[in-house]
Amino acid sequence: MLYQDVIELFKENILPVVIEKYRLSGYTVEPLNYQEGGRNVVYVCDKEGDESYILRVSYQNDRSREDYLAELEYVRYLYEHGASVSNVIVSKEGNLLEEVRYGNQTLYLCLFEKAKGMQLAENNYRYRDGAPLTEYFFNCGKTLGKIHQLSKEYQPVHKRIHFFDKYNMTYIDELLPNELSVVKEKIAVILESLKKIEKTKENYGMVHFDYSDGNYHINFDNGQITVYDFDNSCYAWYMYDLAELWIHGEGWIMFEQDEKKRMQFMENYFMEILKGYRTETAIEDTMVQMLPLFVQANRIENIVDAFEVERSTGENYMDEEELDELCSKILEDILI
Repeated sequence: MLYQDVIELFKENILPVVIEKYRLSGYTVEPLNYQEGGRNVVYVCDKEGDESYILRVSYQNDRSREDYLAELEYVRYLYEHGASVSNVIVSKEGNLLEEVRYGNQTLYLCLFEKAKGMQLAENNYRYRDGAPLTEYFFNCGKTLGKIHQLSKEYQPVHKRIHFFDKYNMTYIDELLPNELSVVKEKIAVILESLKKIEKTKENYGMVHFDYSDGNYHINFDNGQITVYDFDNSCYAWYMYDLAELWIHGEGWIMFEQDEKKRMQFMENYFMEILKGYRTETAIEDTMVQMLPLFVQANRIENIVDAFEVERSTGENYMDEEELDELCSKILEDILI
């Protein structure tokens, strides 16, 4: 089943089930814009005078019921312990996850509170009036730090995968084409370096694994960040999420031609991230010094994701120029 198949089925077959299971009588349920590479169909549920919700319909067969439950239990745990995340809403039967079957296809349904505020992109990448951009950077780190601190005490019923369950050379060698043999050799070196890092309670646990401005809303009245889309959450090093913030921070200086100025901005940016992060949890300097390695780990994930989307949809998620740039950064160990 493809994305458009779910859209076509929804109004006649799925919508009545959703309304009944989640008590959404009187709500409008409309699809959000399709996100290229997305693995779910997402709907916004609105009703005047009531809370708004986000409905997620998962239709791909690459994850099991236990995988989805593990994600939703983690989100509920974070919310109940004070993290700023969009809470998952139980159905009228008290379930975090509901299932609908069509022939051989199982669709997994879950409902979330809609996060207050909006994405930074929806505000044309302008931060809130009267507040310095450093406040935003600080809050990004602080919000993430709270999530990671709670992860250090998390005892799951259902478990998500660990980093190396997916990011290993057996899988990557099969997924990536032979034309990228040199890139695969470099990826193997990076993975071996990651394997040498000792895993401890303080540096390794459940992480978001897609912590970027596309997966949280900002309340522009007070700067509060609310995180959502834990679809890729897994066990990895906490430094992985921080490295993803580094990568997405590059957008602020993408048009700066002076390399020294770019690096100076990024160092100041990341310092603010860490200031906020360390108000909630500790991270050793030895881990922070591994930032370049974890930036590379993020790039591996981006390449794997691109080829997985291509394999499942038959469409190119990443154009040739973008892929070439990403491969060059991996091969040449380019930090920004």
